[in-house]
Amino acid sequence: MHSLYDPGRHEPLAVVEWNPQRVRDAIAAICRDAESAFHADRLWPMHPEDDEPGTPAGGILRGVYCGAAGMVHALGRLAGAGFYEPSLDLAAIAGGLHEAALVSPDEEGAGASLMFGYSGILLVEHRLAPTAMTADALANAIAANVEHAANELLYGAPGMMLVARAMYTRTGEERFAELWQAGGRELLERQEKDGLWTQDLFGRHDRHVGAAHGFAGNVLALSAAPEWLDDARAVQIRAVATASAFALVDGDVANWPVDAPGMRSGNPTRLQWCHGAAGVVTSLAGLAPDDDAHGALLTGGGELIWRAGPVAGNAGLCHGTGGNGFAFLALLDRTGDERWLERARAFAMHSLDQVDRLRAATGRGRYSLFTGDVGAALLAAACLTYDARFPGLDDL
Repeated sequence: MHSLYDPGRHEPLAVVEWNPQRVRDAIAAICRDAESAFHADRLWPMHPEDDEPGTPAGGILRGVYCGAAGMVHALGRLAGAGFYEPSLDLAAIAGGLHEAALVSPDEEGAGASLMFGYSGILLVEHRLAPTAMTADALANAIAANVEHAANELLYGAPGMMLVARAMYTRTGEERFAELWQAGGRELLERQEKDGLWTQDLFGRHDRHVGAAHGFAGNVLALSAAPEWLDDARAVQIRAVATASAFALVDGDVANWPVDAPGMRSGNPTRLQWCHGAAGVVTSLAGLAPDDDAHGALLTGGGELIWRAGPVAGNAGLCHGTGGNGFAFLALLDRTGDERWLERARAFAMHSLDQVDRLRAATGRGRYSLFTGDVGAALLAAACLTYDARFPGLDDL
């Protein structure tokens, strides 16, 4: 089993009894701390671990992944579910992000992308204060990214397909269905014989398998609107076969590699949302509900996540305990087996504890949707509301 993941990247599960009131109090505390850290001009302070090459000078981030739009989305979702009463004007914050992001994007070359560019910002703005002007700007953003070379969720057309699907659901406007279909056709034309895609990112060409930058995330986008595909069944059959072909299986547990075999070295196997079983499970759990072999493979991924334990020192969604916990909720949705809810709740309690421990150690919170404290709050909230939607992707 240890050949499928690095035990050093995980830590023992804290034995903390599930307590709904304690969970609600912890969620509210995370939200209040986030509001207290907000500054009208500087937005939320960037955590040192989120400072990467290409981050704008001054560390003011506005996008969905690590920036203010993601925080507004998370706080809005938690407030809408009744977990806290916001004191910030979230709609006003979202409305002030787009123009500044055009001048200073979160990452060089982010463009219109969902996670780091301006389409995600506009989508959050439109949800809180919908206008025809914002809808037009989103249609233009999606069209601009249809032929993006990235072939992955965070930067490329698959992310824009999720934006288009969300906008169609909100508005019923056919132009968004047509934009989704254009992205889907382009994506399927680029799919390679083995079922993967080649990602062109940051001057590198990779063939990733997971959710953030590879196969699983692309399938998530394609499965968001099967009624708009010419042959949805063929797409699903191929996705299930590809997931099986690239799985790393040891007895009753499974994981997936970062890269396809034969690609560049230096990427050890991960067990998290962005690379590895958690992202594959959350992305593919809705496929082929009557396929027992596919279900068993995804269950193997969930079993490995459980046995490995929480991600060490990280409560977040992308590469932390929070994201791994959502894999259990996806399996609960697929199977109806209550053990997955129990496991999700155990990871939720642990991730809330991680938030407290990390804040005590560093003297500050971490304020971002995909890497920060609010990911733990969203997992805990999902365990109370039985909501398996992955934040920032399934709940747009």
